[in-house]
Amino acid sequence: MSEVKVSVPFRHTQPTEALKDYAQEKIHRLGKYFSRPLEAHVVLAVESKECQIAEVELHTHGTIIHGKEQTLDLYSAIDLVMDKIERQIK
Repeated sequence: MSEVKVSVPFRHTQPTEALKDYAQEKIHRLGKYFSRPLEAHVVLAVESKECQIAEVELHTHGTIIHGKEQTLDLYSAIDLVMDKIERQIK
């Protein structure tokens, strides 16, 4: 399992430790697919009450894997985008 360096900026909303920790935990699980260190950039944004976005950019050995999901809830957006990223890795 490789080390994953994660940054989690927030847009248009107050940052919360719970959301940041949740996103980081999900990203760290992806380390099992790689042998070298990774870098991930997760942007959590609230455009409106109905439009909450999780966007992930994963930098892996010269390749960039990108995913973006939009739902009513940031936690479910994180879950959906992580499923999308994991499918791309496999």
